[in-house]
Amino acid sequence: MNTSEMPVQAPSERRVFVRQIMGMPVSIHVRALDPGRPEIEQAAQRVFAHLERVDRVLSTWRADSDLLRLQHGELDVDAAHPWLAETAELCLEAEERTDGLFRAWRARDGGRPTFDPTGLVKGWAVGTSAAHLETVDHIAFSIGAGGDIVVGTGRGMLGAEPVWRIGIENPQDRTEVAEVVTLTRGAIATSGTAARGAHIVDPRTGQGISRPGSATVTGPELLWADVWATAAFVDPTTTERLLEARDPAYRLLVL
Repeated sequence: MNTSEMPVQAPSERRVFVRQIMGMPVSIHVRALDPGRPEIEQAAQRVFAHLERVDRVLSTWRADSDLLRLQHGELDVDAAHPWLAETAELCLEAEERTDGLFRAWRARDGGRPTFDPTGLVKGWAVGTSAAHLETVDHIAFSIGAGGDIVVGTGRGMLGAEPVWRIGIENPQDRTEVAEVVTLTRGAIATSGTAARGAHIVDPRTGQGISRPGSATVTGPELLWADVWATAAFVDPTTTERLLEARDPAYRLLVL
């Protein structure tokens, strides 16, 4: 066995990076034997830069985003960032997978439908940003943003992978942890009204959902865990059936 094939000792020390992006704190937790290595810091900064770029392109709040400039006729579609087309295709796929329980096109004041990919963008952005940490040797990591978390490892993790214990808050009492989920790699996403009120719209009625509770989905990709969590909060019974038929690698927990 050569050196590159030898098992690596499980990382035991942790380093945390936090930055406010997209209107929320984004945290990166890195486990490593030597978390002070410069390449870890550099990779974390690339994660943040990736998410800040997503915000500049796809924000529905920033007047200078490509998305709003395109919708307001200030940017030609050919000049828009390719992420706009990519997320539009993903939103169409999400609508098909969920039988319309997730939908990114909404009517505004009786006018033509407006593209609002907010329900997909965060999970997609955080999930894709993990690629910057996956290239770093001998680390395990988690990236969390507003109830969406992806965990994974860098290169050379041939030994036992660290277990991440993720608490799901009780939506009736946010000071309590209702459930604990353990992951070594993969993703978890939670949707509900406890933190942001009735921000999730039922696409069948066009109305915000104000009932209490939450829906949490775990699975291999944060993008689809996030989409399914949104769909599950809209209609948990139908979503559970669709998950079993179409995405059995994902699991649903309704509180």
